[in-house]
Amino acid sequence: MACARQERVINMISYYKTIDGCISRVDNLEPGCWVNVIAPDEQEIAVLKQTFQVESEYILSSLDEEESSHIETEDGHTFLIFDVPYVERDKDDIIYATMPIGVVVVPDHVITISLKDNPVIMDFSQGVVKNVQTAYKTSFVLTMLFRMATRFLQYLKQIDKHSSNLETKLRKSMKNKELIQLLGLEKSLVYFQTSLKANETTVEKILRGRYIKLYEEDQELLEDVLIELKQAIEMSNIYSSILSGTMDAFASVISNNLNIVMKVLAAITILMSIPTIIFSFYGMNIGENTGLPLAGNIVFPLILTVVVTAIAGFILYKKDMF
Repeated sequence: MACARQERVINMISYYKTIDGCISRVDNLEPGCWVNVIAPDEQEIAVLKQTFQVESEYILSSLDEEESSHIETEDGHTFLIFDVPYVERDKDDIIYATMPIGVVVVPDHVITISLKDNPVIMDFSQGVVKNVQTAYKTSFVLTMLFRMATRFLQYLKQIDKHSSNLETKLRKSMKNKELIQLLGLEKSLVYFQTSLKANETTVEKILRGRYIKLYEEDQELLEDVLIELKQAIEMSNIYSSILSGTMDAFASVISNNLNIVMKVLAAITILMSIPTIIFSFYGMNIGENTGLPLAGNIVFPLILTVVVTAIAGFILYKKDMF
């Protein structure tokens, strides 16, 4: 049975439950529900505290864009922060960045708290992810972690493809726009590397079994998550090195092109100064007895200018000034 896609829900508390093998939205809180909270206001935060006994510290950490990945347990609640990637479009630019998602595991529910909507949560809320049970809290959380890890790999491939396209454009025309976009991609890779390493540390802590009780199938799924994260870290390191080398190479090419332009302009300036110098001497109103050769001949300065300019141009050409 195909899973029906759900509408995006922003700035409210929404409840989801697995029905007939698909995650569907339900109107009221039921046992085994997944509770999704996006950009909660003060009233919704109060509901989280009163209904689920979620600590204010957990909520504020989930809404802090600078919060790094970690895990902790207290009073039967397990709190997990995991960085997820997202992409935004700003006119013609594509921005890749990361944001934290807070996951709180309480006795009967799994609660996710985030500052804004993101592709990972949307995949679950819209029924894209199948064969996952919201009632099986550990399995559900690990499946969400696996989805987050694979999303990193997907965006890393997009970054690599985008950087290749920008490199092709730069080969044809050196423009600041493409260079700034490459710089933005390099910045995104730095964000990805930082988040991936923090996520890897958190997953390794979970793998030790101190924070979440793991069954055999959960152990295998968590190992898969760790493998995906390690692969994403390796890919981000490779792409970052390639992009850094590309930026350095194009910076050298641009600097070299500027030197060539300046060299040509200097050669042209030298050639243009020769007629000015010669005609300034022969154009002075000082008579024929000045010591200048053929001072009274009008044609001679023109011939001299052409000859001297040709000789200077030949010398500059041999010096590779053009």
